[in-house]
Amino acid sequence: VQLQASGGGSVQAGGSLRLSCAASRRTFGSYGMGWLRQAPGKEREFVAVISWTGANTFYADSVKGRFTISRDIDANTLYLQMNSLKPEDTAVYYCAIPSERFVTYTRASQYNFWGQGTQVTVSS
Repeated sequence: VQLQASGGGSVQAGGSLRLSCAASRRTFGSYGMGWLRQAPGKEREFVAVISWTGANTFYADSVKGRFTISRDIDANTLYLQMNSLKPEDTAVYYCAIPSERFVTYTRASQYNFWGQGTQVTVSS
């Protein structure tokens, strides 16, 4: 399993960032893929998930309406468009997959593999 997140950075509140996650071809085709995040001193939490077909998406209440998850199957790449960023969005963001194929999980504990994260810092 190979997952590599990128695109993080430092922005002011109200700004936008787009995260990307490059996945191995074998990983990408039949797995629901998610974004998780972990802020300092806090547990890793679920942010968003997209089904293996791309037809279904689910979001944490804290990001609903501001973040959009998508996937480019041809490019084996997962995205997270983050708009209207808030200081409380500050965290290390990880792309992740569960061990089972063809499932769409909405809890961080259900994900078994994640790559190196990317830092997102939002200042007020």
